[in-house]
Amino acid sequence: MSDSRSITLDEIDRQLIALLQINARESVATLARQLGIARTTVNSRLERLEKNKVISGYGVRLGQRVLGGGLQAYVGIKVQPRSGKEVVRRLSAMGQVQQLCAVSGEFDYVAWLRTDSPEQLDQLLDQIGSVDGVEKTTTSIILSSKVDRGQPL
Repeated sequence: MSDSRSITLDEIDRQLIALLQINARESVATLARQLGIARTTVNSRLERLEKNKVISGYGVRLGQRVLGGGLQAYVGIKVQPRSGKEVVRRLSAMGQVQQLCAVSGEFDYVAWLRTDSPEQLDQLLDQIGSVDGVEKTTTSIILSSKVDRGQPL
């Protein structure tokens, strides 16, 4: 099985990925024109990037208005030593946790949450705070998204 860490990306691969992050529905012909390469080259590069799991899929990111006025928030989470594995297990079972990242700095993890209301966010934060091993949380509610290119390369 291929591993994306073992593949080397050249400048064309990086440019292709950047263009797809802006518009994943862009036609191969337009991508080829923008990159100054043949369509067959774009197709073969896409095939290689997908096969090697550099590109793991294509999706749709919903705009804030479509989310029905729901709330999104980032939560910094500090955990007690040797509690990380259990905290990750418990948080991954919470459906409103959209993403959980291990980070450096003041916090051990940062979670991206999505809820329907301030009351649901409050309940979720109480749940997170009561997980054994969670020492501290700090929440920042997302007011608006200024730039969203998906996951960076």
